Amino acid sequence: MPIPILAIMLGFVLLLWSADRFIDGASAVAGHIGLPTLVIGMVIVGFGTSAPEIVVSIMAALDGNPELALGNALGSNIYNIGLIIGVTALIVPIAVHSKIIRRELPLLLLFGVLAGGFFWNDQLGRWESLMLLLGFFGLMGWTTWAALRSKGDPSAEETEQELSSPAMTLGRAIFWLLVGLTLLLVSSRMLVWGAVSVASALGVSDLIIGLTIVALGTSLPELASSIAAVRKGEHDIAIGNVVGSCMFNLLAVVGIAGVIAPMEALSAEIMLRDWPVMMAMVVGLFIMGYGVRGEGRINRIEASVLLLGLVVYNGWLVNTVLAV
Repeated sequence: MPIPILAIMLGFVLLLWSADRFIDGASAVAGHIGLPTLVIGMVIVGFGTSAPEIVVSIMAALDGNPELALGNALGSNIYNIGLIIGVTALIVPIAVHSKIIRRELPLLLLFGVLAGGFFWNDQLGRWESLMLLLGFFGLMGWTTWAALRSKGDPSAEETEQELSSPAMTLGRAIFWLLVGLTLLLVSSRMLVWGAVSVASALGVSDLIIGLTIVALGTSLPELASSIAAVRKGEHDIAIGNVVGSCMFNLLAVVGIAGVIAPMEALSAEIMLRDWPVMMAMVVGLFIMGYGVRGEGRINRIEASVLLLGLVVYNGWLVNTVLAV
């Protein structure tokens, strides 16, 4: 047991560090190729911040633990909204100015409902997973198109300002891109092995471990970047990171895992507990952030509600484990 726990801790540290190196390298390489700063920020950096969830889920699926991958995706979305938006808006209330984000929030609702429809019969087949992946590529195309057409959008301006610092040399960028990618793979393998070993030792399911330990750990990059963004007044980047990550999780993380290892007997708790909680968080974020009569705003009271929801959900999971 001590060795798997050490593998989880070391895996998380390496995962977060390597994800940062991967993003820095990929962004710099894209800049040298000539991609617009806005596309780099909204597509490449957005993809990079979800790299921990994606790589961990690939490793879990390859190892024959698809519910760990699914728990990671659903749990990360619950933590993204309950913890990241909750803590960030508690520090500084978040104002949503961006039209891009206001268009992404309904899409997040739609993708959440679509995923629930696929989980409804307690299965996730390869064709359904391919449909999620097609949705992911469609989202990438739409995001790129929307970013290039929205030069005056607050989210676009904040992103360009954030990435306006001089890029590293091409050779250095390629080096850190390869180092980051290699360590992402190594650390993810360590994390998945440690998580499965701990789950086996404690007698709990891979799903529970994915929903808690793994989901929390892979959500930490978004927490750090969102807090840093609101402290600099970049509110739209803060909420944009979360919305983008949630859509990536539903489409890419679940889709890739399902293509690698179709899930033929999903736990009933997914549709009875985990998916409804995730959708409740998504609906709450939509109501708070969309702003029917103007700009959306998430205040400290609403942030406290999100955090309370996360605490109640984790209490529910603990009670489930103790009842076994």
